[in-house]
Amino acid sequence: MLRTDFMGMDLDNPIIVSAGPWNRDGRSIRESLDAGAGAAVTESIVSDAILDVRPSISCDDRGAQNIRLYSDIQIEGWEREMEIAKSGRGKVIASISAHTPSELAYMASKLEKFGADAIELSVSNPMAESLEVIASNAQTIYDMTKAVAGAVRIPVTVKLSQTATNISKVAKAAKEAGANGVSAINSIRGILGIDLEKAMPTLSTYGGISGDYIRPLALASVATVAQTVDIPVSGIGGIRSGRHALEYIMLGASTVQVGTAVMLKGKTLISRILDELKEWLDEHGEDSVDKIRGRALRNMKSFDEMRYEPSVSTVTGVACTENCNRCVTCCMYDAIYRKEETVDVNRKNCVGCGICVSACPAGRLSLTL
Repeated sequence: MLRTDFMGMDLDNPIIVSAGPWNRDGRSIRESLDAGAGAAVTESIVSDAILDVRPSISCDDRGAQNIRLYSDIQIEGWEREMEIAKSGRGKVIASISAHTPSELAYMASKLEKFGADAIELSVSNPMAESLEVIASNAQTIYDMTKAVAGAVRIPVTVKLSQTATNISKVAKAAKEAGANGVSAINSIRGILGIDLEKAMPTLSTYGGISGDYIRPLALASVATVAQTVDIPVSGIGGIRSGRHALEYIMLGASTVQVGTAVMLKGKTLISRILDELKEWLDEHGEDSVDKIRGRALRNMKSFDEMRYEPSVSTVTGVACTENCNRCVTCCMYDAIYRKEETVDVNRKNCVGCGICVSACPAGRLSLTL
């Protein structure tokens, strides 16, 4: 039911644990795979290990800010770590980062020899503006991807940045250079919050924001890429439930990557996501996750294709939620008003914007022509 082909790799399921400190070495990667993930991506590996600043991670209920850079294990040390990581089921994808095509090609070939099942090129970094510029340069992405694809026989995916000025162009460049897939998206440059009493940012520099904060942006990026290139897409950003995974898959993703949620909730979250995926498929009479891939993508339109339809809000027979006034409050056109224990619509004022439909927790309102 959940078996997935991703870039020619046969995965038990479409859940991948993304690159990050939760996959910092062979043991932690093994834990991710033993928890049920179909594959795991190493923390990003660089030629020379870099000592991280402290503190490097902060979080709240919706996500995290991360200024941890790369793996602190030297590339040669990954021979032993890869052996540990690959001591059981599941695939291991090596994430690598560098500034030049030749350096990336060298690293990729080394990690292939160490046993990596695939390579993920990490071409952006929210803390380093130079790498963010690289992530928007289609020619540079082409050169980097081509060098790596020509140096290894295992699949290569390119991790795209949402801040790219034209993510479609970058995705096309990656495909033309020989990428077997793309991943989208990396964390986004931001500041998680401010301690008002101390006048201090949560972390004292810009960092990568992840979690719920970026899911809408990541969904749009995955849909855009899936409409642009016909190679597998791995969706990344704010996935912490089976429902979230299904959203990405219905927009064309072959796999989804979970990271921040695993860090905040633990790796037992993986089995819960898998159970929720199976439950949804069973309830909807689907015997394979492949059959729902891209189902929502087919309903996406460009803005120019949208038509003006004079819809108005209509009250259905569903009862109002007690003590709820959300539709009245959010209506900008004074079209919805209280009527005893329920609400009604002044159709003359209603312009059919639809905010009341999404705001109503009971589903009492709908748009009709």
